[in-house]
Amino acid sequence: KTQSPESLLDIAARKVAEKWPFQQVEERFERIPEPVQRRIVYWSFPRSEREICMYSSFNTGAEDLATAPGGAVA
Repeated sequence: KTQSPESLLDIAARKVAEKWPFQQVEERFERIPEPVQRRIVYWSFPRSEREICMYSSFNTGAEDLATAPGGAVA
């Protein structure tokens, strides 16, 4: 099976994501089309397991809400 080449959108979005955080892209440029935003966000996520572990947390915060005074979850 042959692999199709990367789209120009993916190449450009990956290059943008390598250089700037998505928040800066949103602040600097007006009216970014939604498909472009989605691809930049996709390429902004870390790829290596080490980076994912560094930025991830197993605590979702739900336990804190249930145990906090007056924070009973219904």
